[in-house]
Amino acid sequence: MSENNSNFGSNVGCFLAGLGIGAVIALLFAPASGDEARDYLGRKADESREYVSARGREIRRQAEELVEKAKELVTQQREQLSAAIEAGKQAYQDEKAKPHQA
Repeated sequence: MSENNSNFGSNVGCFLAGLGIGAVIALLFAPASGDEARDYLGRKADESREYVSARGREIRRQAEELVEKAKELVTQQREQLSAAIEAGKQAYQDEKAKPHQA
């Protein structure tokens, strides 16, 4: 999971860097007027913001699912350990109660 998180951060960083570079190139070589270029860049910035926000929500949802699964696994392991301890105690008591041969 940590690999996925680091890849996500790297991907977002690359995406944002590409967005910035693209915006600069678009301003330098834009055949449209300044107002049209600003409108276009504003729309693209909004789309990018929506994408990053949606991706963040998806990552959060996945993380919450993983945390929930981990909690369930810990609970299951705790129950199994408690059962094993109780079985060990019972076996000890059974052995202790048996008459010993000398």
